[in-house]
Amino acid sequence: MKFQNLVKAFLPGIFLFGYTVGTGSVTAMAKAGADYGMSLLWTILLSCIITFILIHLYGKFALVTGETALYAFKKHIHPLVGIFFIITLTAHVCGSIIGVMGIVGEVCYEWSKSFVQSGIQPIYFAIFFILLVYLLFLQGQTRVFEKVLAFIVAIMAICFLVNFFILMPPPLEMLKGLIPQVPETQAGESSFLVIASMVGTTVFSGLFILRTTLVQEAGWTFKDLKKQRRDAMFSALMMFVVSASIMAAAAGTLHTNGIRLDNVTQMIGLMEPLAGFIAVSIFTIGLVAAGISSQFPNVTLLPWLLDDYHQNKPNMKRTKYRLIVFVLSLLGLIVPVFQAKPIAIMIISQAFGALILPVTVACITYLGNKKSLMGKHAFTWTTNLTLFLILIFAVIMSYMSYSGLWDTMKDL
Repeated sequence: MKFQNLVKAFLPGIFLFGYTVGTGSVTAMAKAGADYGMSLLWTILLSCIITFILIHLYGKFALVTGETALYAFKKHIHPLVGIFFIITLTAHVCGSIIGVMGIVGEVCYEWSKSFVQSGIQPIYFAIFFILLVYLLFLQGQTRVFEKVLAFIVAIMAICFLVNFFILMPPPLEMLKGLIPQVPETQAGESSFLVIASMVGTTVFSGLFILRTTLVQEAGWTFKDLKKQRRDAMFSALMMFVVSASIMAAAAGTLHTNGIRLDNVTQMIGLMEPLAGFIAVSIFTIGLVAAGISSQFPNVTLLPWLLDDYHQNKPNMKRTKYRLIVFVLSLLGLIVPVFQAKPIAIMIISQAFGALILPVTVACITYLGNKKSLMGKHAFTWTTNLTLFLILIFAVIMSYMSYSGLWDTMKDL
């Protein structure tokens, strides 16, 4: 019973952790590990620290004011700010939905060749996982979502941690990776773009906006401020541990053997001679769990945002929401049906993500300093200085991302 209560206390954090560490995160961390070893471990650490700060501040705002983020943007800044987030975040997750199912389907197809001579086609895996996620959505209750995700996230975390201990690089190499450095460009691909992609998959604006809704759904009040802070810290800590484990697995196999990674699906074929079938199977199960844990919040984000904006109690059983989620879920069939390369869509999605973060930081800074809202809990000068530094970092990451994406689009 005590264990169940402990899990229940951390459900909002588990939910956010599962959302963040998806196939996009696995791809970014695996590529960084394969191409640059552990030299970019500091990027994961810094991203997780920033994520913790923003999750905590958005959660604190919700506890003090009782308001959710988009409604607060609409009421206290301007309605167009709320609409801006609805449009950009939806565009961002649409690209993610396409990419997640595409990668999961391809990875399962490659893995199935170990059991079936010609493999099971990606379309069948995509249909199965799309139906699984949609059936979970039809349950219609956030608590059900959180409990299922907690189970899936546990599988994912265990798989990646086991792989870490099997494939870990030398401890000294990992310690050196905590010292900030920017490695030289390899094979014409800027390390800036790799860094920006790692930050973009971890410091995701949708997390912080969704945090205010989850805090309300948990029934927390201001007296739960310490619990909210612990929950945010737990979420960020797990993000760091699992992301670092993924990077280490790629660094300990592919980087050690001088093999670069252009697509996460390559890991199935490339890792087996180096790591063995068991390690590859564990990695595959972890990646599939990561895909499901991020896909569910992806397809349900728009209904959450609409309820937030209109200050409605979240209700996933509305007919229009079931239709919206069904249509969004079908986007997951684009890659396997049309054998598409979702590069352009993912590029646009990432560009939206880079655009949103500075605005997200600016909005919470404005609201957190509004005395009429926060009263004696208004942000202190240390909090404001921290947010200012995060804003500068976000702008730099946006510039790196746009520069890299523009160069990539010119090469398409």
